[in-house]
Amino acid sequence: MSEEGESSEPPISRWLRRVAHRLAGGPQTRQDLLAMLEEARQSNVLDADALAMFVGVLGTDELQVRDIMVPRSQMVVLERDWSLDQLLPLVVESGHSRFPVIGDSRDEILGVLLAKDLLRFSPGVPGPDANEFDMQGFLRPAAFVPESKRVNVLLKDFKRGRSHMAIVVDEYGGVAGLVTIEDVLEQIVGEIDDEYDDAETAVILKQDDRRFVVNGLATVEEFNRYFGSNFSTEDFDTIGGLVVHRFGHMPKRGESVKIDRFSFNVQRADNRRVQQLQVTVSGE
Repeated sequence: MSEEGESSEPPISRWLRRVAHRLAGGPQTRQDLLAMLEEARQSNVLDADALAMFVGVLGTDELQVRDIMVPRSQMVVLERDWSLDQLLPLVVESGHSRFPVIGDSRDEILGVLLAKDLLRFSPGVPGPDANEFDMQGFLRPAAFVPESKRVNVLLKDFKRGRSHMAIVVDEYGGVAGLVTIEDVLEQIVGEIDDEYDDAETAVILKQDDRRFVVNGLATVEEFNRYFGSNFSTEDFDTIGGLVVHRFGHMPKRGESVKIDRFSFNVQRADNRRVQQLQVTVSGE
């Protein structure tokens, strides 16, 4: 038997009893619920990762699609009249599995092409001749969602429709960007990296003739060598540091700044550094 004043009750039982007593009838506010979860963490009922996921789930009803979408300017798209030889390099370099196909502009989304549908045209694979490739015959219907849709509702829509990507439209019906189920899940579990995230490991990844994804840790020297620019290597070691200095503050995802003939758009950043940039080179 335990001595008087001591308890053999397991920590989780003591925690549940205290919570039930303190919050009889259930948490009254979000702050009550968060406080309860934090107490669970301190009592070792939850670990830090589980707590972070709970907080992420709670946050999805406060986020709108516009907060997590890939902006229109950063969308990797295919054009309807491209040949197989034209689209394959972009498909391979980007590492994405789904691509919006556009008509005359990015506001005209004709459908979605799945990268896996192109496997039948691989060399040595029996099937249709690559010269007979017809983009129209492989398009899947595109899903459209408004910028204002809440993220938790979007996740339900993805699950119900068994879809993985949606085109985001603004209040005027124009294309504002795109959002994937991975974008939603990352709000809950944190950044998801996989073997196809080439942009995470590559220093500079070409998207098309004018657009490039650049790792924020790329040195200024590497940037200058690749683009033929002449940014000073004395003041800043990395291109991320140079861009942060030009902003004058730690930028958030989606913010842009123009330096000389380069437009830098922040794709990923935390409160310490810029992790990934999309660089657009002007035609000047």
